[in-house]
Amino acid sequence: MARAKYSRWDGTQQVDEMTADDILRRMMNELIEHGDADQALRRLMQQGFKDGLGRDVAGLRDLLERVRQRRAETSRSAFSQVSSALANASPEALRRAREMLSELNRLIERDQAGEDVQEDFERFMDRYGDALPGRPQDLQELLEAIKQQLAATSALLGSMTASQRAKLAELSEALLDGDELFRNELERLAANLSAGGVSNEAAPFGLALALGPSGEALEALSDLSQLEALLGGAPSPGALAEVDIDRAKQLLGEDAGRSLEALAKLAKRLREAGLVEQKEGRTRLTPKGLRRIGDQALADLYTGLSLYRTGQHPVGRPGLGHERAGETKAYQWGDPFNLSIERTVRNALARRGPGTPVALSPADFEVERTEGLSRSATVIMLDLSLSMPMRGNFVAAKKMTMALHALIAGRFPSDYVGIVGFSRYARPIALRDLPEVSWDYDWGTNIQHGLALSRQLLAHQRGTRQVIMVTDGEPTAHWPRGASEPVFGYPPAQETVDATLVEVARCTREGIRINTFALDATGHLRHFVEQLTRLNRGKAFFTTPSTLGDYVLVDFLESRRLLRQRGRRLA
Repeated sequence: MARAKYSRWDGTQQVDEMTADDILRRMMNELIEHGDADQALRRLMQQGFKDGLGRDVAGLRDLLERVRQRRAETSRSAFSQVSSALANASPEALRRAREMLSELNRLIERDQAGEDVQEDFERFMDRYGDALPGRPQDLQELLEAIKQQLAATSALLGSMTASQRAKLAELSEALLDGDELFRNELERLAANLSAGGVSNEAAPFGLALALGPSGEALEALSDLSQLEALLGGAPSPGALAEVDIDRAKQLLGEDAGRSLEALAKLAKRLREAGLVEQKEGRTRLTPKGLRRIGDQALADLYTGLSLYRTGQHPVGRPGLGHERAGETKAYQWGDPFNLSIERTVRNALARRGPGTPVALSPADFEVERTEGLSRSATVIMLDLSLSMPMRGNFVAAKKMTMALHALIAGRFPSDYVGIVGFSRYARPIALRDLPEVSWDYDWGTNIQHGLALSRQLLAHQRGTRQVIMVTDGEPTAHWPRGASEPVFGYPPAQETVDATLVEVARCTREGIRINTFALDATGHLRHFVEQLTRLNRGKAFFTTPSTLGDYVLVDFLESRRLLRQRGRRLA
C-alpha cells in the first residue's frame, strides 16, 4: 500500500517542478510527427518550455546566446585589465616577476634532473603563491595549472578583435623590449615547459599574459568556452548532466543556471520513470512509454467530450454473459448460476431469523446480473502518403491512431486491434513500432492494398469486424494481380478506382464494415467515398484535423455501446 507523509512548508523543501509525464506530454506532437524520441527530446531542449510551476525554462538556443554575450563581456573586461597591467607595470612589479620566473625555472630544471624539490617548492609558494594560478601542492600541479592558464589565454585571445590582439602584442613587446632579463626568463620558462610537454602556447607573449593579473577573467573565459562548445555542439539529451550547475549560475545568473538544471533533468527523469531507454546511443521509448503516449493522446481527445468520458459507458439492458453488472436478481430457471452469497444468506436470515446453521432454499437464491459479452475486431488504416504532412493532416491522424489503440487496449481488452499504414503500397504496423512511424516520401494512395491487408488481418478474428480508414486522398495506386510493383497514376485512373472497389466488395461479402474518415475532402475524394459507402454500407465522415479524433472516438464508442446492448454471446 502506498504511503504519503506530510509536513509543514518551511521554505527549504524541494518542489518537483515537472514529472516524467509532463515531459512526455511536451514531446508528444513532435514525437508523433517524426517518430523519433531522441529528436523530440532535443527539440524540446532547444526550444525551452514552462516548467510545472509555470516558470520559463530557457532553451539551448537562448542559453547559447547568453553564453556568447557573457563571453564577449568577459573578454572586454579581461582586455581592459591586461592592457592596463602591461602599460602601467611598475619597476617593483617587474623585478618581483623576474625573481619569481628565475626561481621557478631553477625548480623545473632541478626537477627534470631528478632532484627532490618539494621543500624548495613550498618556500617558493610562500613567496609567490599570490601571483600564480590556483593553490598547487607540488611542482607538477603548478605546471598543470600554468598549462591550463595558457589554454585560457588562447581562449581570451580568440575572443578578442584583431585590433585588441594587436594592441596587447604591442604593449607586451614594449614591456619585453624594455626589460631584457624579463624576456630571457620568459623564454627560458617556455623552453622548460616545452621540454615537459607544454609547447603549443608557451611563447613569451602568451606566458606574459597567462602569468598576468587577469587570472579570474581567464578562468571565466575558459569555463564559458567549454560551456559554449557543449551547448553549441547539438548535445545528446544526457550530455548536460556534465555541466557544473553552480559554476553556470556564477557565470550566467540564477535563472540561466536553473534552466540548465531543468534541461539536464529531462532525460534522467524519463529514464527513471521507465518511459525511455538508451539504445545504440539514442533515446527510444520503452513499451511503458509507448502506452503512456497512447494514454495521453486519448486523454487529449476525451478533454473535448462530455458524453463519453471514462466511467460513462452506458449499457442498455442486462444480458447473458460474463461481465458482472454490479446488480442482483432472484434466481430463475436457466439463469447462469453466478450466485451472490451475501444476498442469498441475507434472504435466508430474513426469512428464518438469526442463528446457525443457516438453512438455504431455492427461494433465497439471488444471482448477479451480467452484461452480454461483445467482441469487436478493428483494423485502423492510416494514410502515410506525402500529402498527409503537406496538408497538415498527419499529426492528427497518427495521434488518433495511438489514442484509439490505447482506448481499445485499456477498456476493451478482449477486442482485437491492428494497424495498417498505406501510401504507394500498404504494410502492417506493430504497436511497438507505431511511435517511430512517419510518412513516406512517396506519392500514391493505395487503398486497395490497404484493404486487402486489413481483410487478411481480420480473417480469423471473432466478433464484429471493421476497418477505420483515415485518408486525405482518393485512390491513386493499386497492385495489379501478378505485378511485382504497384502502379500509380494521377488523376486517379478508372482502373485503380475499379480495383479498389473490387476490394471493398470483398470486405463487404466477408462482413467487414468500412468506416471512412476523409480529411479535407476534394470532389474526387467525396465521390469515391460515396461509392465505397453505398457498396459497403459503412459510414463516411468528412472532417478536418481538429475534429478527426472526436469523430473517430465518438463513433467507435457509440458502435461499441450498441454492440453491447444487443447482448451478443460470441463463441
